[in-house]
Amino acid sequence: MEQLAFELAVPEPPSFANFLAGRNAELVEALLAFVTGGRDTGMLIWGGPGVGKTHLAHASFALAQERGLGARMFAHPREIDEAALASVGAAAEQVIVVDGIDLADEATAARLFTLYNVIKERQVRLIATSRTPLAALPLREDLRTRLGWGLVYELLALEDAAKPAALAGYAKGRGIVLSDDVIEYLLRHGRRDMPSLLATLAALDRQSLATKRPITVPLLKGWLQRELEWKPAAADTPHSA
Repeated sequence: MEQLAFELAVPEPPSFANFLAGRNAELVEALLAFVTGGRDTGMLIWGGPGVGKTHLAHASFALAQERGLGARMFAHPREIDEAALASVGAAAEQVIVVDGIDLADEATAARLFTLYNVIKERQVRLIATSRTPLAALPLREDLRTRLGWGLVYELLALEDAAKPAALAGYAKGRGIVLSDDVIEYLLRHGRRDMPSLLATLAALDRQSLATKRPITVPLLKGWLQRELEWKPAAADTPHSA
């Protein structure tokens, strides 16, 4: 049973389908249009921890691949080395995604500047995420200026008051039977950021199907207890940025 629970803990791949937009409906709509053929050169998405920046970065990359577009994902700016710059310049990529652009050091920022110029010349679309707004990005001024030429959006956290209805709507849309008391218990005792909440719902749904048990408070309570026993302390998950 413990092995089963461990396997069920594997999160779903990030997608637009399992992202709750909340107050970010305009951002998500703009991002979808941008990935699939926007006219702007770049799109910068910034926001605090746990709001879903990394989720949207991976979802954008996955969508580009699904649509048959050439795409490249840099999970961290340090992955942009000289070899990567050469391959981007030679490839037929249409979408480039850089997660955590604010983490770039001086040397990486210089390569990012080169990457941006290559992208603009080839009319490739750049999606970048940041924990800080454009004006506060710790990057060289010429790079910040170029990032500002494109679309810039703040990704807003879902307000606590809106989370019960959002979780209920998400569950209903996926055919998951979820009672109000389960939602209340999850919000009271689980991690409250939306990526963690949705990952828990997906895991509970898989466990419910595997064990042929409905999702109840006792099932959720047992799940959360096992998660606390196995999950390493600290560390944001890949979906938390």
